Amino acid sequence: MIKHTIILQPSGSRGQVDEGTSVRTAARELGVEIESICAENATCGKCMVLIEEGRFEKYNVDSQQAHLSPVGTEERAYLERRPKLLKSKGWEIGQVRLSCQSKILGDVLINVPEESRGNKQIVRKSASNRPIEIKPAIRKYLVTMAPPNLERPIADWERLAKGLETSMQLVRGVDAKVPRWFDMNIDYQCLRTLSKTLRDAKWSVTVSVWNDKEVIAVQGGYHEESYGAAVDIGSTTVALYLCNLRTGELLAAESEMNPQIVYGEDVMSRIQYAIEYPDGLEKLHKAIISTLNKLLSKAAHEAKIKLNEILEMVLVGNSTMHHVLLNLHPKDLGLAPFVPTIHKSVDIKARELGLHINPSGNIHILPTIASFVGADTSAMILAEEPHKQDENWLLIDVGTNAELVLGNRKRLVCTSTPTGPALEGAHVEYGMRAAPGAMERVHIDEVTLEPKYKVIGIEGWNTDHAEFKGHVKGICGSAIIDAVAELFRAGIVDSRGKFKKTLESRRVREGESGWEYVIAWTEETSIGRDIPITQQDVRQIQLAKAALFTAARTLLKRSNLQNPDKVILAGGFGSFIDKEKAMLIGLIPDCELENVYAVGNAAGDGARIALLNIEKRNEIDAVTRNVERFELPTDPDFQNQFMLATSFPHMSEPFEHIAHLIPNRVVDPMAKNFMR
Repeated sequence: MIKHTIILQPSGSRGQVDEGTSVRTAARELGVEIESICAENATCGKCMVLIEEGRFEKYNVDSQQAHLSPVGTEERAYLERRPKLLKSKGWEIGQVRLSCQSKILGDVLINVPEESRGNKQIVRKSASNRPIEIKPAIRKYLVTMAPPNLERPIADWERLAKGLETSMQLVRGVDAKVPRWFDMNIDYQCLRTLSKTLRDAKWSVTVSVWNDKEVIAVQGGYHEESYGAAVDIGSTTVALYLCNLRTGELLAAESEMNPQIVYGEDVMSRIQYAIEYPDGLEKLHKAIISTLNKLLSKAAHEAKIKLNEILEMVLVGNSTMHHVLLNLHPKDLGLAPFVPTIHKSVDIKARELGLHINPSGNIHILPTIASFVGADTSAMILAEEPHKQDENWLLIDVGTNAELVLGNRKRLVCTSTPTGPALEGAHVEYGMRAAPGAMERVHIDEVTLEPKYKVIGIEGWNTDHAEFKGHVKGICGSAIIDAVAELFRAGIVDSRGKFKKTLESRRVREGESGWEYVIAWTEETSIGRDIPITQQDVRQIQLAKAALFTAARTLLKRSNLQNPDKVILAGGFGSFIDKEKAMLIGLIPDCELENVYAVGNAAGDGARIALLNIEKRNEIDAVTRNVERFELPTDPDFQNQFMLATSFPHMSEPFEHIAHLIPNRVVDPMAKNFMR
């Protein structure tokens, strides 16, 4: 039987299926549920998917619409009855298909939209509860004016501006520094409706002023509340936090997978996509803007406010996400000497980006620091404040691209490194992102070599249940770290990551692609086959963890430090990994375990801080200008250090704080070949 490759995004699941298999059936076999309530009769439309066309080097596939069976009569009839839906999404028949009707005839890359997903992805980027001093850029003032007459026919704007100066002095005190009325500006969109608003309100209005210099909204009568949104645009996930700008209260939090995953799982593949395809940047840009608007709409509905009442947003993301958001071509980020278009913070009108808040509203984007150290790292610094400490802190935002900052109030150094998507489940045989059915914890008994595991959506360990059948779909990032660490700790793989072939355990076997360890048997899974960790999976984790550790070691060396005083793990993934097991495989540097902290979505928290306190924007602008940037490719010893770091936990470093877990450890004799 001829087989073809199918890749499903944003889950990252992939596999080989028989020719003629329907897309929905293939997805189910790979553990990806696609909605359907019509028994696959092409009448409900719940299973719509998108076919991505082109050559995708990352996956080594050519994906074409022609690689699926032609659109059938029932399917075409269903889609043609919904022209408004297709137009609103920018979809065409052929590009969008009903997965139950589409048979696989060749390699395909499929994007499963959120509304078609049966098991929704769990996006672990909740906001933390931290004190924030409220000093927003948006202030509201009630202005009451005398209407114009023939004796004083002053223009509407000048009349409002003079009244606003008086109101600002009354609110903030006569001695407060208040701009003179002739120094104030009004946004053009606001100006267009000003005359009608003033007259309809009988000359008593609430004026929203941005940064003490521009009027961006005029509302009839008295209005006390202002609203803003902080957004962390990650390579994998997007998280939005809607806040009350007066009180700082978090009103709603929404998140979703970054739709750009379809075009590449990491930043370099997305840069390459923008370079290779004439409309590549446009697709990437429209995808993120569409998602932001969707999240804004959901958040506003949850908070029971109108989108037009949102007057400001603060956005952060890595340098590639930053450029794509601003519709700046990222090609020079991907080519030596890796130069971004801009480092400084940016303020731009919402209407310029097509964001569906108040069109006069301001979009503030925090500064980038280096080629691949972006505004999300600036936000992380703002949230954790290493620049105010005496100890040397190492901040690590773990993701497909890891950003690291090391130092204290005297000096900060930073770098970044691609770790690849393996830590989030991709490029692992049965890897998946966090969703119901994914293993999230793994433990292996070192005597019996038998495993136990926890599954998202089910309480306790699998061994706590008398019968545990049909629940497991795959293994997500936190469990992958667990599994590899446990394989090493239990002696199933050696320090170089090689399986020990002489062990007497039915779980250690030679599979189709080499040696592997079976965590879950077929009867425990919902995908109809065993779920192992393979030799190639171990290798993927070795490469990812070596890149991250080498980046940290390089910063420590430049700062004349052996170890950091504290390690802070940021990001959704960093918050859910077991710190002891992360150290056991050498993902992070040796440190007192009690001084290793997970702080959640620090980038999102930093964005909220910048949204609610304008002084913090000035602070981070000043701090980032003094952060020393270090590009790993310029380090002549990088390759040697990388090779040393591929071993568990390391070829030569002692790792004293987890030494008790590997009592018989000896220094690898190969270490001397890479040490200087």
